[in-house]
This record gives sequence, C-alpha cells and structure tokens, in this order.
Amino acid sequence: MSAEDLENYETDAELALYREYRDVVGLFSYVVETERRFYLANQVDLQVRSAAGEVYFEVSLADAWVWDVYRSARFVKSVRVVTFKDVNVEELAKAELDLGGSAGFAR
Repeated sequence: MSAEDLENYETDAELALYREYRDVVGLFSYVVETERRFYLANQVDLQVRSAAGEVYFEVSLADAWVWDVYRSARFVKSVRVVTFKDVNVEELAKAELDLGGSAGFAR
C-alpha cells in the first residue's frame, strides 16, 4: 500500500464518519468534548473530583455515540471518561419540525 493509498483510505474513513455524525446528531441531546474524544449523548453526568491536590473530571454518558474513525461500533450504552483537562458539555437545540407549508415546498 502506497502513502497515497493510505491517505485516500484515511480521507474516505473521515468523510464516512462525518456523514454518520450528520445522520445521527438529531438523535442526541448533548455534545461532549474532552481532550481526546467527541461524544454525542442523551444523558450526561459531569463530576469535578480531586485527589492528592489534583483536580480531575469524571464524565458518565448514557446512550452515546463516539466520534472515533477507528471504532467499528460507535454506538455505546454507557461511557465513563476521566480526564484532567477541561470538559465541554453543550445541550443541542432541537429543531422544530415545520410541516405547515412555510418550509418552501411548492403547493
């Protein structure tokens, strides 16, 4: 396998991952970003902990999707993440479904 073949494979895998994200993002309520991973989840519990003078974060996710191009199974029932870096948790806005004709459909 040439370097170009490997680069094309990685590009195709990343594009497939982005398309999967685009297809599933509407199924989730939260976006969680850690220093190593990006998650979509429907339940998030973020706890700030300390031990031996060090502060760390423990994040528990339920009903989650993991942004990881190398995982074969990205949907997981539960995830527990422990990190010493910041954790960003955002609630996703649910788009309202408008079927009343103002969506630009011709009548």
